[in-house]
Amino acid sequence: MSPKTLKIDKLPTIRRLPAYLQILRALSAKGEEFVSSAFLADRMQIEAILVRKDLELTGISGTPRVGFRVRDLVTAIEKFLGWGRVLDTCLVGAGQLGAALLGHRELNQFGIRIVAAFDTDPEKIGSTLHGVTVFPLSRIEELVKRLTILLAIVCVPADVAQAVADQLVQAGIQAIWMFSSVNVTVPEHVIFQREDLLSGLAVLCARVARSGPTGLST
Repeated sequence: MSPKTLKIDKLPTIRRLPAYLQILRALSAKGEEFVSSAFLADRMQIEAILVRKDLELTGISGTPRVGFRVRDLVTAIEKFLGWGRVLDTCLVGAGQLGAALLGHRELNQFGIRIVAAFDTDPEKIGSTLHGVTVFPLSRIEELVKRLTILLAIVCVPADVAQAVADQLVQAGIQAIWMFSSVNVTVPEHVIFQREDLLSGLAVLCARVARSGPTGLST
C-alpha cells in the first residue's frame, strides 16, 4: 500500500506500530521466539482483536495457539514502515526543539540520518550540534541536491513555515515533517506530515482539567 493511498481509518494502526516494535525488540533481546496477541494486547492496553487487525496491515499472520514469530513480526513492521533503509534527512531550524531532535538517538535506529542542519541565526551557523553541522538557510537548495536529501524536518516559527516549505520543494525534497501549528500547503507529489504540539497539549490539559479534585479546574 502506497503512503499516498493510506486511508484515514488506518492511521491509528500505523501510529501504534512503533510501540509494537519496541515491545517486540525487547522480547527478541531476551531470546523470546513467539509472542501472542493476548500478550501484546496486555502491554498495549487494547483488545486482542485490535492487535490482530493492526498486525494484519503488515501482511503477517499468526499461528493458532502459538502466536506470532517475533523475528518475522519485527521484520514485517520495519518493512511496512520503510524503516529497513537509511533515509538521509536535513533539519531546518536549529533552535531548542531542533537541537533536541538532532540528539534523539532513536531516529537513527529507525533509519532517519540527519546529515545537515540549517538556520538563519549567525551564532548557530558554522556550529556543530550532536555531530551535525549547521549551514546558512541560503545554502539549502545546493546542499539538498548535492547530498541527495529526501526528507526535511522543519522546526521554524509559524510565520516563516510556508516560505521554508516552498524552498524545500524547490530544492527537490520529497517529504516534509513539519513541527508547527500553522497550515502549510505543498504540491501533491510532496509527502507532508505535521506534528502540532499545541494540539496535543490542549488535549492533555483538557483531560487533566476534568480529572477530578486533583485536576487543574478550579
